[in-house]
Amino acid sequence: MTVPTNRPPRRSTLLRVTTVVGAAVPLCTAGWLGWQAVSGGTPAGSSAAATTAATAATATAQPTPAQPEAAPQSTAATAAPAPTPAPTPDTTPTGPASPAALTGRTILLDPGHNPGNFSHATEINRQVDIGNARKECDTTGTETNSGYTEAEYTLDVTRRARAILAARGASVVLVQDGDRPWGPCIDERAKAAADAHADVALSVHGDGGPASGSGFHVILPARVVAGKADNSAIVEPSRRLGLLLREQFHAATGEPYADYTANDGLDTRSDLGGLNLSTVPKVFIECGNMRNPTDAKRMTDPQWRQQAAQGIADALTAFLTTRG
Repeated sequence: MTVPTNRPPRRSTLLRVTTVVGAAVPLCTAGWLGWQAVSGGTPAGSSAAATTAATAATATAQPTPAQPEAAPQSTAATAAPAPTPAPTPDTTPTGPASPAALTGRTILLDPGHNPGNFSHATEINRQVDIGNARKECDTTGTETNSGYTEAEYTLDVTRRARAILAARGASVVLVQDGDRPWGPCIDERAKAAADAHADVALSVHGDGGPASGSGFHVILPARVVAGKADNSAIVEPSRRLGLLLREQFHAATGEPYADYTANDGLDTRSDLGGLNLSTVPKVFIECGNMRNPTDAKRMTDPQWRQQAAQGIADALTAFLTTRG
């Protein structure tokens, strides 16, 4: 996923922005195992309103343009396979649900990081309390070798997922929708789900692991009761959500489980503020390793991103319409 300073200490190389950069997005050198983007955000009423199917469809009809991978920076890049088959059209959601399946349900989606974080070093490096530790407010995230950033990827995929879920009747709240100059901080991201009275929350990321590793994984919350954190009530339902997400994301995208981290596509962690501080069932998904040429080629393809959104939406739908 990302390669920020607030990511877990397991990363071999962490990015910390120490100067304000001008127009260019800095290269995020990702440590290979963790990141600490977390969910939660500004009050739901101010940073993101619940969307309707119509407005959501408009957002996905004009997705963030994909930035094709630049000339490979390593010999491994030449081996990247062709993109996966085209997904269902943005405005024609499919999956295990009727059009009204999610009526009355509220879903919180958290696009990891923010495209503007790189130019707000002071703000994002500020320490915040996550219950069992203090971490940076936020990080810049990672990017592909060609400069397609994690923040761009996550915002595009969450907008696409929002459209599918809204078409099924859900009220969907985004922690940020490209409407903030930076952040929000990880503790705010966690609080956003409670502020929105959400039934479930999900944080979307792209990993920044070793270039030789590929695949996706889902991060589940470990039980944390420390300081202001007590996520005891959400651990079990979050695990059920994580299992559904692993199944549906793999089915929709064909992406394999990560071969460089986690175990069978699942990782349980206690160092992420978005999970420690959440009061509703919540998981993170690392949709692929953006430092790997094969994964990067998929993730820069808008058709594959639609498949990713479909898998996410189907998992959330299954979680809210079936019993554990």
